[in-house]
Amino acid sequence: MLKNMFEHKHTLSFEVFPPKKEGDFESAFEVMDALGKLSPDFISVTYGAGGSRAGKTVEIASYVQNTLGIDAVAHMTCVGSRKENLLQVAARLKEHNINYCLALRGDRPKDMSDEQFDARDFAHANDMMAFLKENTNLHMAGACYPEKHFESFSMESDLNNMKRKQDAGAEFFISQLFFDNDYFYSFLEKAEKKGITAPVCAGIMPITSAKQIGTTITLSGSSIPKALSNLIATYGDNKDEMRKAGIDYAIRQIRDLQENGVGDIHIYAMNKPKMTEEIVSAIYR
Repeated sequence: MLKNMFEHKHTLSFEVFPPKKEGDFESAFEVMDALGKLSPDFISVTYGAGGSRAGKTVEIASYVQNTLGIDAVAHMTCVGSRKENLLQVAARLKEHNINYCLALRGDRPKDMSDEQFDARDFAHANDMMAFLKENTNLHMAGACYPEKHFESFSMESDLNNMKRKQDAGAEFFISQLFFDNDYFYSFLEKAEKKGITAPVCAGIMPITSAKQIGTTITLSGSSIPKALSNLIATYGDNKDEMRKAGIDYAIRQIRDLQENGVGDIHIYAMNKPKMTEEIVSAIYR
């Protein structure tokens, strides 16, 4: 079980996403095969907005769990789900021997009306966790935010939310991506003072193209340190050089984390096994 794994060793994990089209499943399984050869401790599989790809999440997570023999952590979101929907997904996970979920509030779907949003069964992830703990046998992970969630009033408020998740059943946490390790070290110190004892996996996303700055990073709310900004300014117009520089930045970031006692690393693999392999081989060679 993953909970016990954290007690005995450092962990390496990846995040992947299910294909958007049915015809892409074969290539998605090939991606999982390639990532599986890197021997991660677990692979988390994302959920569509409002649960729009819930079925595909289960299918990919099942392949990871049952074909590759690697623990799968299936994302579950509650912003667009009723209680009965969550129980249906939980039952499917059980059918496929998937024991872990990453319980998230999730982003509000663009087509969700204010009336629907206000009538949702769960306002926050910790509410969903308490429900799942009471009604299922799932083990749960929670999300955390080294630079606070963009909707939180303060870091203090966000840490209180994190503690509520732990109290509701979160056995470990996966952090939002960050690019300045000092933020993460400060975050861990503050979390410890709040009584948060669950392990925290450091979320690392390699920036291999300049356009990521305007998409994923903007949505995450993560700040861009000067070193990364300079790197993008220097290599952003050169696809190959930007890729190399971005991978090198991620490698140096992970090495610094490890040298400072952070042993649980979660790579946002973005379904790119070659990139992920380059990072892993540099870190663990």
